[in-house]
Amino acid sequence: MDRRRSYQRKMRRQKRKKRMAFYTIAFVCAMVVALGGLRLYAQIAGAPPLTIPKASVFLDRNGHQIGDHFTDQRRYWKELDEISPYLIEATIAVEDKDFYQHHGFDIPRIASAILTDLKTRSKAQGASTITQQLARNLYLTLDKTWTRKIMEAVYAYRLEIFYSKDEILEAYLNTVNYGHGMYGVEAASKYYFGKSASDLTLAESAMLAGIPKGPSIYSPLNNYDKAVQRQHLILALMEDQNKISAEEKERALSEKIVLKNDQWTASKTVAPYFLDVAWQEAADILEKKNLNIRSGGWVIKTTLNQAHQKAAEEAIEKNMPDNDLQVGLVSMDVKTGQVTALVGGRNYQESSYNRVTQALRQPGSAIKPFLYAAALENGFTPLTFLDVGETIFTYDNGRATYKPQNVNGKFADGDMSMAQAIAISDNIYAVKTLEQIGYDKFREMSKRFNLRYSNKDNPSMALGTIENSLYDLTNAFNIIAAKGEYRKPTTILSIQNEEGEIVYEYEEPPKEQIISEQDAFILTQMMTGIFDPVFSDYSPATGVSLRSRMTHTYAAKSGTTVSDQWLIGYSPSLTAGVWNGYDQGKTLSTSSEMSAHKQVWIDFMEAVHREKPDESFEVPDGVKGVVIDIETGKLATDACPKQRLMYLKEEDVPTKKCTDLDFFNEDTWKGLFELFPFDSIKGLFH
Repeated sequence: MDRRRSYQRKMRRQKRKKRMAFYTIAFVCAMVVALGGLRLYAQIAGAPPLTIPKASVFLDRNGHQIGDHFTDQRRYWKELDEISPYLIEATIAVEDKDFYQHHGFDIPRIASAILTDLKTRSKAQGASTITQQLARNLYLTLDKTWTRKIMEAVYAYRLEIFYSKDEILEAYLNTVNYGHGMYGVEAASKYYFGKSASDLTLAESAMLAGIPKGPSIYSPLNNYDKAVQRQHLILALMEDQNKISAEEKERALSEKIVLKNDQWTASKTVAPYFLDVAWQEAADILEKKNLNIRSGGWVIKTTLNQAHQKAAEEAIEKNMPDNDLQVGLVSMDVKTGQVTALVGGRNYQESSYNRVTQALRQPGSAIKPFLYAAALENGFTPLTFLDVGETIFTYDNGRATYKPQNVNGKFADGDMSMAQAIAISDNIYAVKTLEQIGYDKFREMSKRFNLRYSNKDNPSMALGTIENSLYDLTNAFNIIAAKGEYRKPTTILSIQNEEGEIVYEYEEPPKEQIISEQDAFILTQMMTGIFDPVFSDYSPATGVSLRSRMTHTYAAKSGTTVSDQWLIGYSPSLTAGVWNGYDQGKTLSTSSEMSAHKQVWIDFMEAVHREKPDESFEVPDGVKGVVIDIETGKLATDACPKQRLMYLKEEDVPTKKCTDLDFFNEDTWKGLFELFPFDSIKGLFH
């Protein structure tokens, strides 16, 4: 019996051994097949890409960084040798001390994590190597599922096959989340410490390396004490792993950490409205080249002049009233058309709506220079006189009437020249000019200057009732300033891809004369008249209040509606336009609301020209300057008090003097009868 039982036990042991051997062989075969299949899959699938959407960087015209643009996260790729060695060692010490020894997996850590997960019936315990974390950062979600963990292992295996350890570590350091929307060491280093990742100290590196474990917990901005505790832990690990000496650790522990997040935040506020315009223009440029700006990594050199931008922001800050009145300001270089400054509103954080490029508003009298440009081509001169008394106009074949008013409700008593009409912004003169030259001539001129217009004939067109943007209207003035030559506004000088290749570089557009150089100069000279009190009549010249503050020569035109105030003007080198109004078109009523645009404009222009000598507008061939009597439009003499130097085409220069009597002129006979009444003449014959 005992022998029989012994035999049965022996047989059972042999069966168990056979089963164990079978299962072992089956497991080994399965593992070989699995690993072979994984290897085959990895080879077929190829190397997983390490590319990521990177932040695109904006530079000003002098090559200084002024901001960035990103799709979802800020990313700047730095090669491993451009990163502080302290940060590299600190990261390895705390995240994966055996990184350079394993093949993507830390088996003991994984086994420990699995046992913990099974005991707690959770998936909370992590055992990810740097390679696995990179796989998760690049290709997977953060869901804590077995499926995700398996896929993480597969991606980690593929990464280890196709990339070196240094390439994996470099990719990890450029993709890991450091909190506050900062991904990668360069973005984080600039955000927290105001410096490049290459310049980090040991203390800073240890603090930065501690953040990825829990960005919301260990960010020094969120919880400085916890960040310091984790920094101390990492320094201890580095010492234990012989990455640093005890002396280095003590020096790092005694170093005072200075956070410079406020510096980073300030740097992100440089010209945000301008950068929005530049981003859109760059996107359009790249699209024409079949390139996608959203792929990131672009270095976009812009036309921004930081001194001009600062002057614009300071002028707005100084002069805007303490209410909801909005503002737009843009400046353009006369020679190139390049935008040097742009402010699209009072507070970008509250509203990114750009009042320079997006808002369409009625320009009022600011449209008149383009009406008078058409008039100069159709028989008018600065000395063309029209009766500007109160007038009712009929249009639409007599079915409608229009009775324009001047800004103060008054009218001139008699005739007025074009030069004086533009200086005081007389509305009767403008409408009569439109009637005389015809609507089509004005429309055609608007097309040339890329301004919006209406196909419907309405005399109010002469007074700027067709909506335009400040951007387009300022560029139209810039064309006049450029001696009538076409200017295309731009914010982009060059675009460079992430490989450092220039894919776009600004080139001046082909030369095109929009209006003649003579007409452009004559318009410019007439617009200098808005600052000259000699033109004042029933109303003062519209810019005369700024005259005492002017140290340079400017030409400009204002525009007024019930809800808009404009002033656009230029020196020989720079054009600037300012608009004030409310987003919802609220009526402007107070003096501060109605004068802010002028104060912003003159403060800006004086600031940007302060270090420059006063320039004069260059007189073209075929134009002559003569001193004219404002009242009569004839050559001035000492007997005529209201006189001014004016410029006309040589064929339009008057030949008579203001003291010459015109025998056939009604005013001459009227003057004679005032000097010699009829009764006194009749007495000579008795």
